[in-house]
Amino acid sequence: MARHDDLRLVFQHRLKTAREMKERSQKQLGVDAGLDPFVASARINRYELGVHQPDLATVERLAEALTVPPAYLFAGDERLARMILAFDKLSVAEKDRLLRQIDE
Repeated sequence: MARHDDLRLVFQHRLKTAREMKERSQKQLGVDAGLDPFVASARINRYELGVHQPDLATVERLAEALTVPPAYLFAGDERLARMILAFDKLSVAEKDRLLRQIDE
């Protein structure tokens, strides 16, 4: 199991990467996730720097604002992170078909 510090570093990296992929400022991401506009930029900055940790409800709102599954924000392996994003884009039928293939 990954150490707590490792997960924190992974989260910081994935949050910043996802935000930059969506071409959002720290303030815009914070506002989109429901944070007060006056603290949104500073809060996201502190999450990306690891100064503060969001609670799980905030993680879910950040993921929703970034249109990524919350699991992506904690994927320690780059291939796994890419798989999570790709799997999320599949239809339910495609997901089921892929899972059946993996199970065989």
